[in-house]
Amino acid sequence: QVQLVESGGGLVQAGGSLRLSCAASGRTVSELAMGWFRKAPGKEREFAAGISWNGLIIKYADSVKGRFTISRDNAKNTLYLQMNSLKPEDTALYYCAADPRIGRLQVLGYDYRGQGTQVTVSS
Repeated sequence: QVQLVESGGGLVQAGGSLRLSCAASGRTVSELAMGWFRKAPGKEREFAAGISWNGLIIKYADSVKGRFTISRDNAKNTLYLQMNSLKPEDTALYYCAADPRIGRLQVLGYDYRGQGTQVTVSS
């Protein structure tokens, strides 16, 4: 089993930055793809970013491309999401997820998922 705990969310003004972290415990996630989903009020959950186990394959939703950067440190069992140039429409609950296949993450499938961290962007 894998436990995922997100941190780093908060309130930020439009144009600002935040860095989310996702710490994994229970077993190593170094062989799993990992990613970030987000759920905004009144909207469907969406895939934001994903990264393969070795970091060689990275995927972004069009809505965050060029502003968000996903990375991972397998030695620390930790996933990151650097979010720059934040917009009010980025306001959402951000979830970390892990799955053997990055393709499955892109369609919101997962084997493991955290409880989320709230990001609120004010205008």
